[in-house]
Amino acid sequence: MSEVKGLHTDEIEIPDKVQVTIDGETVSVKGPLGEHKRILSSPYLDITKEGSSVFIVNNTGRARHRALLGTYGAHIRNMIHGVSEGFECTMKIVYAHFPIKVAVKGDVFVVENFLGGKAPRKANILGKTKVTVKGDQVLVSGSNIEEVGQTAANIERATKIKGFDPRIFQDGIYITEKAGR
Repeated sequence: MSEVKGLHTDEIEIPDKVQVTIDGETVSVKGPLGEHKRILSSPYLDITKEGSSVFIVNNTGRARHRALLGTYGAHIRNMIHGVSEGFECTMKIVYAHFPIKVAVKGDVFVVENFLGGKAPRKANILGKTKVTVKGDQVLVSGSNIEEVGQTAANIERATKIKGFDPRIFQDGIYITEKAGR
């Protein structure tokens, strides 16, 4: 973030393999891993594309609007990173009492035999996020950081322990690594 003539600006470089289009309040980013569109609307910020950079300019200089400038800059950077390199989250399946069986069925992640329970636990897979299971590792990947993060959180929440002492029953599926941030 830099300051030009009393106004705060944020300049975001666009890589060669990524195309950014700004149409009013809609920012579209297209790259080798997909395309994302997002509406970024604020009367206090101007988003423009000049050459191979996107500029976000704060018209007022107020602290609240500078914070929004940083948020919009982070959204656009995440969109560019997502369509060019993608995001990945590694999770580990941990059990000591009952062996957990996991499977991906369409857009639902199913956990069976968790703590000996008869009913399977389910977690939604959002958007175009891919979930793969290899041994005791679960890999959640995709080009949208919000969908990847929320899918990982859904899986982690599906194996939340209820009614047992968590110091003894540490079974579950836990996030171990987040890559691409």
